Amino acid sequence: MKLCYCCSNISFENCCEPYLSGKAKPATAETLMRSRYSAYCTHNADYLLATTHISTRKFHNKKDILAWSVQNTWLKLEVVKTTETTVEFKAYFMDSSLQSHCHHEKSSFKKQGEQWYYVDGVFENLNQ
Repeated sequence: MKLCYCCSNISFENCCEPYLSGKAKPATAETLMRSRYSAYCTHNADYLLATTHISTRKFHNKKDILAWSVQNTWLKLEVVKTTETTVEFKAYFMDSSLQSHCHHEKSSFKKQGEQWYYVDGVFENLNQ
């Protein structure tokens, strides 16, 4: 059993994979954020674009998302705090020069119908 990339201690097959494959939709902002982290780990730029809110999607492109996801080795996700529409998290990764980093962000999410979307994020201290 392969544990999920999002550090939920649940198998990938029973955690984020159904969202990434389109078989299910995340029920909460936190679940969407965790699935988006798994999408970075699996280099699923299509999912990342599809789950970005239409109002901010123009600021992102598949080529850059894919490059960033592939150029880094994703190590661990830590959820710091959640509300109904925000998730503060730390994503630990190693860049291509083998330097360790922490991407610390407070993300905003919006639900439209049955679908949650990532809207934007405020970066905290990026290398703590």
